Amino acid sequence: MEKNTDDNALIYQLDGRPSLRAAVPIGLQHVLAMFIGNLAPILLISGLVSSVTGMPIVTPQQQMLMIQSCMLASGLATLVQIYPIKLGKTTIQIGAGLPIVMGTSFGFMPTLIPIGLAHGINVILGSVLVASFAGVFMGLFIKYLRKVFPPIVIGSILMAIGLNLLPVGVNNFAGGAGAQNAFIEQQRLLGLGLEVPAHIAASAANFASWQNLLMGGVVFIIIVMLQRFAKGIFKVSAILIGIATGYILAIILGQINFASVAAASVIAPPMPFSIRPEFHLPSILAVVIMVMVSGIETMGHINGMTVAVWNREAKDKELQGGLLADALGNMIASSFNTLPNTSFGQNIGIVSMSKVVNRFCIFIAALTLILAGLSPKVGAVLAIIPPSVLGGAVITVFAMIMLNGIKMIALAGFSDKNIFILAITFGVGFAIGSNSLLVANLPAALRFIFTNPIVAVSFISITLNLLFPTSTEDKAKSEGVAK
Repeated sequence: MEKNTDDNALIYQLDGRPSLRAAVPIGLQHVLAMFIGNLAPILLISGLVSSVTGMPIVTPQQQMLMIQSCMLASGLATLVQIYPIKLGKTTIQIGAGLPIVMGTSFGFMPTLIPIGLAHGINVILGSVLVASFAGVFMGLFIKYLRKVFPPIVIGSILMAIGLNLLPVGVNNFAGGAGAQNAFIEQQRLLGLGLEVPAHIAASAANFASWQNLLMGGVVFIIIVMLQRFAKGIFKVSAILIGIATGYILAIILGQINFASVAAASVIAPPMPFSIRPEFHLPSILAVVIMVMVSGIETMGHINGMTVAVWNREAKDKELQGGLLADALGNMIASSFNTLPNTSFGQNIGIVSMSKVVNRFCIFIAALTLILAGLSPKVGAVLAIIPPSVLGGAVITVFAMIMLNGIKMIALAGFSDKNIFILAITFGVGFAIGSNSLLVANLPAALRFIFTNPIVAVSFISITLNLLFPTSTEDKAKSEGVAK
């Protein structure tokens, strides 16, 4: 009984080692929450057909290698984030020292897809490898760059991240992006009076099916009920319990096929540079921009966590370490034949919602990812979780990210300047960024900014904050948040 009491206290502390009985469920909960999101960018890239050769830019063998490698890279990058690497006698460290889970970034996709279509997977990996040094620059000079990112800017970015992720959770709840796209295509063909191919009709029928809505609904209800009535380990493991219940229900409903698990090898470590990187200067420059945007997003994630858990803005040391770990994660990922890494918003949301910040619990998550990367069979078991099961779990998590942004904005205050920045940022940045057709005929630089709502919100909020002078009230508020 005494051990349980210790566990209940330790999991809410950054350091200390709770028992495996407490740490393993929490760690697995983090893995399950990010697993499909970790794989999704690779599955998207794998479906592309080169505009030059007319062939898929990723072979089936390369796809399996990239999936396995992304889990290994995510685990290694997570270890660096939670247990920083100290650089000699300097104050610089690689890693924030906070409970941050790393994963494959979806934010790079608008940039990586055109590169892949034109030049192939080799140039994607080479561009990410070189562009990662932009993240090193951001980390080393964060003390000076931080002035560009006051609470009002980071709060706006956090809100944009949460709002942008919510539709992803809803789509997963209904059956996933693949089923949604098939449903949209089916409606288009029917509207034209054309016959719908059998494979499209079969996939479309899965979108918002009663099975998906039942599985997602059960997961969601279980999480809500545990958050409301449970205590101790059952409350902090609510998402894991919900997903596990949804998994069992999916098996009962015949929604899971274990063929890929049976076919997967038990042990098969991926080797670095199995896919040889190639370098193309314009592609590198395009990825550099996304590395910097991803760095801003990471700063938002870190600040969102510290505000939600400790009611303070992140320290320079934490932001610097987090950005340097982001850069190292990108280097590890591209070296191990997979796509760039970043902090995962859904996991930040879990920490913010549960207040469970113990780094040993996140170590369990990192170790699980590494083992999954070494053993394709482990990854196969997790990869077949139906999207609707995950959708039922992540809707509230994504909403928490948005609410953390609102909380930071509130701490920054609602001066005339801040209200104006918010109005323009969301009235123009987020609104137009969510409807890229409005800028389809504009120059490439503007199209790049306004085809991603997070990029648009980042650009507009930073620009307005620099253009309008900081009042004494705003300065006092920012200093108060920092404390």
